Amino acid sequence: MSDDEFLAHEFDTHRTRLRAVAYRVLGTYGDADDAVQEAWLRLAGTDRDSIDNLSGWLTTVVSRICLDMLRSRRARAEDELDDGDAPSAPVTEEPEFVAVHDDSVTGALLVVLDRLGPAERLAFVLHDLFGVPFEQIAAVIERSPDATRQLASRARRRLREADVSSAREQQRSAVSAFLRASRSGDLAGLLEVLDPEIELRADRVAVAAAAAAPGGAPDIDSSLHGVHAVAAAFQGRARGAELALIDGVIGAVYAPGGHVLSAIAARVEEGRIVRIDMCADQDTIAGMRIEILGRP
Repeated sequence: MSDDEFLAHEFDTHRTRLRAVAYRVLGTYGDADDAVQEAWLRLAGTDRDSIDNLSGWLTTVVSRICLDMLRSRRARAEDELDDGDAPSAPVTEEPEFVAVHDDSVTGALLVVLDRLGPAERLAFVLHDLFGVPFEQIAAVIERSPDATRQLASRARRRLREADVSSAREQQRSAVSAFLRASRSGDLAGLLEVLDPEIELRADRVAVAAAAAAPGGAPDIDSSLHGVHAVAAAFQGRARGAELALIDGVIGAVYAPGGHVLSAIAARVEEGRIVRIDMCADQDTIAGMRIEILGRP
């Protein structure tokens, strides 16, 4: 085995966990895959002998990439937070959000995590979901360990106060309306439920498989932007799609005979879909927790 092959093999042993971290931080599979790929490129350009702990090194690198991606996202006035150091109130050791590993709670978190600022979100996800020490997280976000601990504490409070059931119902309503409008060819209905600046991302397998799944997936490019482009791609499609819980979040799948061939993850804000990620890569789908809910 060559050095390059050995390095690729080592990276693959960590890929699933890195992707899970990136997905929980970023909230979309497409962005998570981009972050993991960027981590691989950085590893390939780094002297392996300079890395003492590959797992820790990769977690730190992916975390920094995710933080940069969060900070570069379009700011929304209703979600903007002061991302400076935590308040000067004494740091208290609150109980961890112990239920985060429950499927329903994890899904609910993904619905409401966008309400957190980038550093706050990263501190919470890394520590409470993946057990990364505050000292390591502090180095990523360039804060003191105490300030990092307080960011995670503040995130817990905000998540406990969030109206999770309302967010979940809003997501289900929007995805259901999208599927009904898509399969009936209702362009006006699609324009109503899709955000004007919606983005669609599809993996290469989804692009290649779209034409081979009649009624289940649209003819798509790997990336589309804007409501008219996305609505046109889905008009008269999705006839075989069903509602599903995908990692605890309402989305859709094309699953003839119960075998999931493709999955659609949707981000919903204020009742409209702002992002769609389509995945047909079977290795990726195998790592998702999917519960098919049926036709809306």
